[in-house]
Parts: sequence; structure tokens; C-alpha cells
Amino acid sequence: MTASLEAGTAAESPPALGSFAFAGTATGPLAELAAALVAELQSRGFVAAAAEEEASIVLNLVDRDRPRPFRRRSKGTFVAALWSLDELPGDDLRETYPMLIRALANISLCYVPGHGVLFTTMERGHYLVPEGPGLAAAVVDRLQPLANAHLVIDNEFRRDLEPELWEGDSLTNEIGEAGRRLDRLGLLPAPFPVEELVSPADLRRIKRLYAIGGLSYGNLSARKDSERFWMSASGVDKSKLEEPGRDILLVSGYDTAARRIVLSVPPSAEPRRVSVDAIEHWMIYRQNPEVGAILHVHAWMDGIEATDVNYPCGTEELASAVASLVAGSPDPGHAVVGLRNHGITATGESLTEILDRIEPKILRQVPMM
Repeated sequence: MTASLEAGTAAESPPALGSFAFAGTATGPLAELAAALVAELQSRGFVAAAAEEEASIVLNLVDRDRPRPFRRRSKGTFVAALWSLDELPGDDLRETYPMLIRALANISLCYVPGHGVLFTTMERGHYLVPEGPGLAAAVVDRLQPLANAHLVIDNEFRRDLEPELWEGDSLTNEIGEAGRRLDRLGLLPAPFPVEELVSPADLRRIKRLYAIGGLSYGNLSARKDSERFWMSASGVDKSKLEEPGRDILLVSGYDTAARRIVLSVPPSAEPRRVSVDAIEHWMIYRQNPEVGAILHVHAWMDGIEATDVNYPCGTEELASAVASLVAGSPDPGHAVVGLRNHGITATGESLTEILDRIEPKILRQVPMM
């Protein structure tokens, strides 16, 4: 049987949860799962979008050999690539992450009949929602909070950085050294070679939609004063944080209404975008004056509190969840909290102090659940 799932008729007044659409076609078990997901979304108050490009959530059914990306009109559209494998892969991440990129999706949902649905996130999270009578409900349970999260990835560059900071300061020097130390410790996963999987045009689209300079992992920041902090840029090799205003940026504000991070840069700089986790660091610094530096790495530590939902990087929801865990810890100025299926965020007096404290306890494998 071949199933082509149409958007259907949109309600006159969509509920707050939003609208959904399916793109592409499916056959056999994947078509049955897709139909079950339609019913589950509708039961929760989502409505079918009048047009695919107007949907807040798009489930894009893709051919694993020739995936066709869904062309968003807005970065606010959450796209899940829904596809299938006959058997569980030997290496979940290596075999499913390329589909996430090739399909230009926010998340990959790989259905393996008899086993369940493998989730793969942009942050390299990968976990199985097991097969069972409630599979569609379980998939939507995990998908819905991710799809409804609010991104804070836009930047506003103001060329107002004080001349005495154009070449950086002791804090930018420490950030650079901390990045090199992370590399020596093996805590910087190699950036995924996205340029090898997509065309130059699609690569430009990815950078525009996700507001990234490339796919790299981890970030570092250090408080400059009560209102500002230096932070590593997006998509840059953290072992080569060399140029202030390009590789290391001064976050000087947050435009709440526009959900835009404000950056102060030198007049002649060609800045990269700041790390997508800037909103998380902003919240932590604002809530905890004693925090002098923040480190995020894709690693783990035993015995730490962790977020319940693996929200995407750069969302208000992830930032709020992590900031709440830090604020609620016994010592917010020296905290280590977990980001589910993702990594850890640690606070401290300085990046050197954080690394000295966590290095003996760090686990390089992040548990997936």
C-alpha cells in the first residue's frame, strides 16, 4: 500500500499548539506509523495546515537513498525527517545523523519495524523509542516539546566595542587557552563534515536556518562585568579561539521582544555568530552574580541533576531548564548540571577553576535515555 498524506483542511482558528503537515509518501509499516502520528497529533489539539509551508511542525517522509529536503519558508518551522530501516544500525549515530543533514531537518526519526523509532538530534543525541501499542503516542510525547520550543538564535551586531578591548583581554586569553585544554583532554568531538553531505546551496540554507557557522560542539564564556560576558562563536574550532570580535564575542545585551542576542564588536571586525547557547549563559549570569565563567561540553559526570527534556540548543526552554537547575543547586557558583542526551554545563569562578574541578570526574560518553 502507498500512502500519500495530505495536509487536509485547516481550522478557522488554530489552537495554541499549532499546525502540522506531512510531506512526501510512505509505504507499508512506515505509512501505518505516519497515519498513527496524524491521529495522535490531532487528538492533542494540533490542526492540519492549509499548506505545508504554513505548518509549525512538518513530518517529512523521505527516501533513505534519495532524501528530498522540505524547503522551509521560516526557521520557526520544525521539520522531522521520517524514514525507515529494515534492521537496527550497528552505529546509531553514524548511520542516522547524515540523514538529519541531508534532509535539512531539525530531527531524524528512523522507524525500524519491530524495534521502534530512533531519534537523532542536531546535538548528537540518539535514542530509541521502543515498539509497542502506544508507539505513536510515545513518539509525539518526545517530539512535541522539541517542536514547540522557541529559538533564540538571531544576533544584533553593534560596532561599539571599547577600543581597549579590540585585541581582547585576559579573559579572552583564558577562553582561548581553555579551548586548547579541552582539545588536549579529548573533549571536543570533531565537527561533523556537513559540507561533505549537502550541496553548497543547501549548506548556505542550513547556515541561514540554524544561524550557525558550522556544526561544532561545546562552548565557553567568561563574565566581563555585571552586564556582559565574552563567549565563543558558533561553528568555530574551540581549540583555535584566536581573534576577539570573530572567534570570541562580547555579549552585551538581550532584546527580549525580538529574541535577539546583542553583541559588541570592533568597527572593522567580520564577526561570526555567537554560540547558539548564548541565551542559556545569559540567563545563568543574570540569575547568579557569583558565577564568573560557564563551560558546556558534550560529556557527562555521575551523580548530577539533569533536564527532563532534550530541548534543542538555542531555545528558551533549554536555557530556562538549565538555568533553573543551576540556581537550585547547593552552590550555583560551582555547579555542574546535565542536559539530557546532550552534555553538561558547569559554572565556576573561572574556566581554569572549572576545568581543574571537573577534569578528574569527567566521562566522555553521554548516557542516552
